[in-house]
Amino acid sequence: MDEQARVAAFLDDNDMRVPPANRVLDLASEVGELAKNVNESTDYGAGAGADVERDELGDALFCLLALADELDYDAGAALDEALAKYEDRLAESGSAGSGE
Repeated sequence: MDEQARVAAFLDDNDMRVPPANRVLDLASEVGELAKNVNESTDYGAGAGADVERDELGDALFCLLALADELDYDAGAALDEALAKYEDRLAESGSAGSGE
C-alpha cells in the first residue's frame, strides 16, 4: 500500500473526511509550523543549519496526501508531472524556477 492509500484508509477508518478547502488550511498551518522550526533554529535566518522536527514534516506530508485524496488526485502522478516540468525548465533555461 502506498502512502496516499495509507492516509486515505486512516481518514476513512477515523471518520476524518473534510472538504478540500479545510485540507488546504490544515496544510498551510503545518507548513507554518515548519517555518517556525526554521525561524527558531536559524535565529530568523541569521544562522545556518535549519532544524525541522520530523513529526512536523510528517504532519505536513499527511495533510498534503489527505488533500490529494480529497481532490481525487494521484499524488504520485502529480509529483511525476512536477518533476517533468522542472526537468523541462532546466533543459530550456538552466533553472528549475518558473521565471515569474
